[in-house]
Amino acid sequence: MITTKNIWDAWELIAIEYLQKKWYKILDTNYKFGRFWEIDIIASKDWYTIFYEVKYRSSEKYGRAEESITKSKLHKIMKSSQSYCFKNKIDYEWMKIEAIIIEKYSDKHRIKHYKNLEF
Repeated sequence: MITTKNIWDAWELIAIEYLQKKWYKILDTNYKFGRFWEIDIIASKDWYTIFYEVKYRSSEKYGRAEESITKSKLHKIMKSSQSYCFKNKIDYEWMKIEAIIIEKYSDKHRIKHYKNLEF
């Protein structure tokens, strides 16, 4: 049975493969902080620990994926990433927040990688 979670897992795997092809090391996925906060992918490259929000859209019916990455969302990612850094003894100076947007067009998809997000 195809569920929303199965579809999401497929797109998250595409994001992971994309990062690995660019020499990122995947450290963790679906890191939960609190009851409702989650970081989709945690990776490392060039001494940095990078926290990723992954967004998928097959249409603009509900708006562009970039529009869903609000200041509030970035704040939640920041708090969650600080928790991860504290637990894993990672210096906050060496962390970044980034986003991967996956858009589906018929049988193909396009990936956009937004680096060094700030709020």
